[in-house]
Amino acid sequence: MNDASDVLDAPVLTAEQVAEYLAGHPDFFTEHTWLLEKLYVPHQRGTTVSLVERQTSLLRERNQLLHGHLADMIDAARHNDVQFEKTKRMVLALLEAWTLDDVAVAVEESLCHDFYGDETALLLFSERSLESNSIRTLARAEDSLVQPLIETNLPSCGQLSEAMNRFLFQDRAVKVQSAAVVPLVKGDTLGLLAIGSYDPNYFQSSQGTLFLSYVGEVLSRIIFRILQEQRG
Repeated sequence: MNDASDVLDAPVLTAEQVAEYLAGHPDFFTEHTWLLEKLYVPHQRGTTVSLVERQTSLLRERNQLLHGHLADMIDAARHNDVQFEKTKRMVLALLEAWTLDDVAVAVEESLCHDFYGDETALLLFSERSLESNSIRTLARAEDSLVQPLIETNLPSCGQLSEAMNRFLFQDRAVKVQSAAVVPLVKGDTLGLLAIGSYDPNYFQSSQGTLFLSYVGEVLSRIIFRILQEQRG
């Protein structure tokens, strides 16, 4: 028979060891149901609830969290579907453009109507006059002010300096409070696409530029093809 000294010498389990054991034996209370009558978990308001009730509460919270994540994913999918449809319309309109003026019209209609830009400006760098009434043509020597926007070969978003704003949007610059600028590159830099907003927070430096990059790539190829045809 064990005496008092045997009880005193028995190892003492820590709370962490008990928790680890129960985590490894999730069916423990199935075989020891009598313990459920003695266990309780303190409630936030000082009352007590059974272990089963507490587990149910936790599962409900996790279920609500998962529903929230699912709702966010569905909203993102719907947004992407809308963006895709708008982008498809723009690309199809550009594919039907045969002149630079056609390109300018397609860009303005899409970016201002579908994507809620307030102003657009399309600038091309060329040492000779181009056949267009809607697109500004500049010699490469005149691009020094916007050279930082060109050198990255990547879209830039945010609030531009007053000088850059005026260079891109000219007499409309006074209303433009934020902008996105997309270099048009096909081998060399062909020009710039600028989209302006009257809202200072519409374009921000932290926003993603995947859509703008895609638009820039499509537009660059269309303009390059038209320029080649004009030279031929």
